[in-house]
Amino acid sequence: MSTTLTQVQTDTAPSIPRTLKSGQIKVEEQEISTPSSPDTLHTPDIPLPPPSKEPSEILSIDKGTPDSHVPRDPRLIRLTGVHPFNVEAPLTPLFQEGFLTSPELFYVRNHGPVPHVRDEEIPTWEITIEGLVENPLTLNFKQVLQNYDQITAPITLVCAGNRRKEQNTVRKSKGFSWGPAGLSTALFTGPMMADIIRSAKPLRGAKYVCMEGADKLPNGYYGTSVKLNWVLDPNRGIMLAHKMNGTDLTPDHGRPLRAVVPGQIGGRSVKWLKKLIVTDAPSDNWYHIYDNRVLPTMVSPDMSSQDPSWWRDERYAIYDLNVNSAAAYPQHKETLDLATAGPVYTAKGYAYAGGGRRITRVEISLDKGKSWRLANIEYAEDKYRDFEGTLYGGRVDMAWRETCFCWSFWSLDVPVADLETSDALLIRAMDEALSLQPKDMYWSVLGMMNNPWFRVTITKEDGKLLFEHPTDPTGPGGWMEKIKKAGGDLTNGNWGERQEGEEIVEPEPVQEVNMKKEGVNRMIDLEEFKRNSSDEKPWFVVNGEVYDGTAFLEGHPGGAQSIISAAGTDASEEFLEIHSETAKKMMPDYHIGTLDKVSLLALQTTPSSTPATTTDTHTPFLTPKSWTKAILTKKTTVSWDTRIFTLSLTHDSQPLGLPTGQHLMLKIPDPTVAGKSSIIRSYTPISQTNQLGTVDILIKIYFDAPGTPGGKMTTALDRLPLDSMIECKGPTGRFEYLGAGKVIVGGKERSVRRFVMICGGTGITPVFQVLRAVVQDEKDETRCVLLDGNRLEEDILCRTELSAFEAAGEKCRIVHTLTKGTDGWTGRRGRIDEELIKEHAGAPDEETMILVCGPEAMEKASKEILLKLGWEESSLHYF
Repeated sequence: MSTTLTQVQTDTAPSIPRTLKSGQIKVEEQEISTPSSPDTLHTPDIPLPPPSKEPSEILSIDKGTPDSHVPRDPRLIRLTGVHPFNVEAPLTPLFQEGFLTSPELFYVRNHGPVPHVRDEEIPTWEITIEGLVENPLTLNFKQVLQNYDQITAPITLVCAGNRRKEQNTVRKSKGFSWGPAGLSTALFTGPMMADIIRSAKPLRGAKYVCMEGADKLPNGYYGTSVKLNWVLDPNRGIMLAHKMNGTDLTPDHGRPLRAVVPGQIGGRSVKWLKKLIVTDAPSDNWYHIYDNRVLPTMVSPDMSSQDPSWWRDERYAIYDLNVNSAAAYPQHKETLDLATAGPVYTAKGYAYAGGGRRITRVEISLDKGKSWRLANIEYAEDKYRDFEGTLYGGRVDMAWRETCFCWSFWSLDVPVADLETSDALLIRAMDEALSLQPKDMYWSVLGMMNNPWFRVTITKEDGKLLFEHPTDPTGPGGWMEKIKKAGGDLTNGNWGERQEGEEIVEPEPVQEVNMKKEGVNRMIDLEEFKRNSSDEKPWFVVNGEVYDGTAFLEGHPGGAQSIISAAGTDASEEFLEIHSETAKKMMPDYHIGTLDKVSLLALQTTPSSTPATTTDTHTPFLTPKSWTKAILTKKTTVSWDTRIFTLSLTHDSQPLGLPTGQHLMLKIPDPTVAGKSSIIRSYTPISQTNQLGTVDILIKIYFDAPGTPGGKMTTALDRLPLDSMIECKGPTGRFEYLGAGKVIVGGKERSVRRFVMICGGTGITPVFQVLRAVVQDEKDETRCVLLDGNRLEEDILCRTELSAFEAAGEKCRIVHTLTKGTDGWTGRRGRIDEELIKEHAGAPDEETMILVCGPEAMEKASKEILLKLGWEESSLHYF
């Protein structure tokens, strides 16, 4: 538990400590290391931080990620895989540390990479105060410390997603699964934000303070806002912090400077703070709009995605925390032996409220809420109100303040006999505004602010009581999952129990897309199937049904080779993984019958991967009808969200066998599903087509973002350790560049004299292959213009190579355009629009072909523009 400084009765008590910083207390002229023993100092009984064992080594799991500079505690539970770093401590160790939490166990919510701020950069770290102010300021770190009064205060920070896993168990939300330990408490030191804002002199009409951090994310820098009158209200306690528990902020907690907004959700306390912007309206930052909101429970994920107005309604933004509580004891899966147990069991836990309101009661029920018992509450925060002096270089100025910004601990002695006759222990809390935790859950799209009664089930087994929490943050488990698997209804307020007279309503079965042709019951054996499985007549199997792909050879978006590669095989896995519901609804047109069970078994037991020990070094690695095994031997970080994955082929001198402009499929195990489930996606390498023994693939990692789950394949690839096996198949694609202006599209050859290439992000990879082939062939007279759209300058991929291509001669022209160009950017700004396309594509002509690859929205917009400008679809190719 936290160390305390305890008042001791003496004849001559020394004066109150005046400073406590850098881990030491100064009493008159004598320095004494802290934490101190109770007999050392004569001061009010205030909690001090637990002994900290701040990690110094980089965990192996973080090596190779953008956070490879951040040491971390291995006890923390990772909730979003390896990266980004979103963690909570195991509840028991967190609770055992007591009122104050050590930095190494303090929960972390990161949306992306942690900014790497080196020691020598801290003194010059700058924060600007701008917007509707008379006196705009730029302050460096030293000025923030020296020019403003420093305060130290205990503050509990809570993630708005705390206890979200309970909502995800009922119905999946768009947020990841926090357990009940998404909160922590520390002594924060720094100036009041009001002092800094006042020095900039807000203008009339100013209503909000917008904050922006240094963490660069897929949708810009993280930012949010709070009301200006909150910032200026001393009772709100909003501050800037450079220390927690007397030590400099660690990288995960905002080093070197962060905002701390007490009583509100953690998402308002911006880390790595760089800007304070005074405005007349709430922040327009993407993360302020699309994160930290509780939409009405009737709004489904699809509704929220299709109608952005839900997110822009400020009524649904979350600021103050709601009242909440949880039990730390009994622990999840704790057992109590009735034969050796004492007469009473002490239940313990935490409770907190928002907006500075005090928790006024915590109640426990053992009879499903029919009656309640009042628990004892410890308000450790109040002990600082009697302290007059400084802690860690900041004044403790709480004697006058009545607001409560910290968690409280509750406890109750429960007779073991009462536990034995109960099936659950229920906990609820109330604050001074009489806000009471509800019995039922309020489910919402983001799964935030979950605060129904906390229920610990009690099961009697072999003379022992087994306690279970609603969920287990470390993985599957908890009583909610048991009830859901048993078919119980978690939404009826009865925790899956059926009440007397309640009608059982069976859930409606999930409607699968019917891919069979109505009335077709023809049985096909293996001999007939193999006889009709050729390149000209490609029969294939999906879920035991036989399809003839002959009629779709020309029109298939992935090219004829995609269907030919599936001929004579059970293509269920890759078809179902890659294709949409729309594609599945087309399948009855090609359905011809059902493969008999014996034939299906024989087909499925045929090996699908070529041996990794083949001795033929000249045979291409890729095969169109079977998976070939490669080894992940290298990951090269291009930027915080982009990697080059290098795969080693079977032999050092083996060619890949991929024509220019075509793709290969990668298959890896799905880490989110137990068993043999796989993820399959197509990519275009950036390595030379004649490169031997290895292949390099440039891939952008789509990490989880608020309201948007990350890319299933890219995040799984990013987490793969080196030396992992990856299966490959190919080639696929409707387009192939033969050189000298000769192309094959959909099986038909044509000649071109010019390519207009339009791409965005990692969509550059297929056009890059074609562009390089043109530039490197001295005899190729084809001309190329590339329109490359990105958000930020650092998002431009293959920039060095593209510049070299342009400098090599007149064959190639590169035009970059940024939607969020930085101050130093002198190139074009804005999206790839009609004006840009018209300028560089020119008038339609039969000898020009336009190649497009990028995000779906960009591809759709460009197609509409090109058709409007008179281009024929036959001259457009979308990879």
